[in-house]
Amino acid sequence: MRRLVALLVIALVGATLFGLSQNSSGLSVNGSSVSGSTFRSELAAITTNATLGCYISALNPTGFAPGAGGASINASGAAAWANLRVEGIAIDAYAAKTLKFHPDAATLAKAQTSLEGELNAASASQQTPCIGTSAQALSEMPSEMRNFEIASQAASLDLVAKLNTTVPLTTASMQEYYATHKTNYDTICVSVAVISPSQLTAFNQAQGQGMSVAALARKFSADASAKKGGTYGCFAPSNSSYSGVRSDTASTALNTFPTTPLSITYNNLPADLFVAPTSRTTTPFATAESAVLSDLENANASAANTEKQNILFYAAIAVDPAIGRWGIGTSGPTVFAPALPSSSAVDPTTITALSVGASTYK
Repeated sequence: MRRLVALLVIALVGATLFGLSQNSSGLSVNGSSVSGSTFRSELAAITTNATLGCYISALNPTGFAPGAGGASINASGAAAWANLRVEGIAIDAYAAKTLKFHPDAATLAKAQTSLEGELNAASASQQTPCIGTSAQALSEMPSEMRNFEIASQAASLDLVAKLNTTVPLTTASMQEYYATHKTNYDTICVSVAVISPSQLTAFNQAQGQGMSVAALARKFSADASAKKGGTYGCFAPSNSSYSGVRSDTASTALNTFPTTPLSITYNNLPADLFVAPTSRTTTPFATAESAVLSDLENANASAANTEKQNILFYAAIAVDPAIGRWGIGTSGPTVFAPALPSSSAVDPTTITALSVGASTYK
């Protein structure tokens, strides 16, 4: 589990090097520090190595943006990388001091394999996967950066494994969890009705008068499935759409359309989508295994994220103001991008100059 939460893996949100001052003091967590020069070299590595940059971009594709003028990474990107660094140092220290975790070569090798696997998954999820391997991406990191990433991965995995609130991702544990949550993995058959706004009142009245799902779909639905009484198909846990179907039908009784529809666009026009479960049947574990694994990974990630926030809350952390500000955000302790003065206090030219980066003007 990369940095405790898979979705929080390497939260870099910039494309190239932020204009930090050469005398930046860097970061400090509980007495362990990352110098400003080390921090700059890590950002530069992502800038100048195409494979590494691609894998980092795959991990957070919505955040990449160049900086202004002479700054080739935006302030948010530098702050996000700083936040990852702070988290990693804090977790490493906690694992070593509290959990007595001191990884050997075999443990670090497993952590590297785990990290490469997460990089591969991020790349594969993109419309255009990265050219080059995740192992190549790691090789393009400076040695200190690479060693940090692997060691942090190992510490994170150890911490997650030792949390009382996490479930081991073994076949035996997943089968035990499945046995007590079988109804969460029923195969669900559904019927649908796509209702135009002009038909919604009549549809609701007919349903209130007891008209069946099939009759309602045949009379009111604009979807092609109306000819079959709205029958749309069955979804097993292995189906890629299963989680959405399960969520849409969780609180709806069998053979009943919900009172609150989903708002959609149908044939380029607004419409309401009603989804009715028509049957729920027990799914064998072998078919449900991938969904069970996903649910346990998400549950473990949530528990680990809570533990991470506790670790960060009690850590002694200092961040160079040129990199960002350490504070409490809506999701917990984090590094915020350096704040610029508002346009009402400083003219736009000055704000633009400041956003370029301190090193340009020193």
